[in-house]
Amino acid sequence: MTIGEAAAASNLALKTIRYYEEIGLVRPRRGLNGYRDFSEAETRKLAFVARARDLGFSIGECRALLNLYEDRSRASADVKRLAAAHLAEIDRKIAGLQAMRATLGALVRRCHGDDRPECPILDDLAGAAQEG
Repeated sequence: MTIGEAAAASNLALKTIRYYEEIGLVRPRRGLNGYRDFSEAETRKLAFVARARDLGFSIGECRALLNLYEDRSRASADVKRLAAAHLAEIDRKIAGLQAMRATLGALVRRCHGDDRPECPILDDLAGAAQEG
């Protein structure tokens, strides 16, 4: 399968596939002409990584998941541990975003949004800049 066909099958950009090859996530064969020749297995790996990236897994985590996927003697506990750690990180990020939203929402509500120069949003940002 050509890189274009692998891209279509895995829903990845050519540049992304080349990068994944460069970092060793996939290793397609090369024909005598030097062109990449993706097997069905390599294309499945690409789709696997694409889905994992869609779920926010890092490249390192994708590498670990791929290793577990290919290891038929794996323990599902290892997979669950990796996914649970990622889920905890997502929860931490969500909590941080919710805190940012609450702070910014309070500032927006306090700002009159009229022709006066006073603005609690700018005052807060200036106060944070003076502290940092």
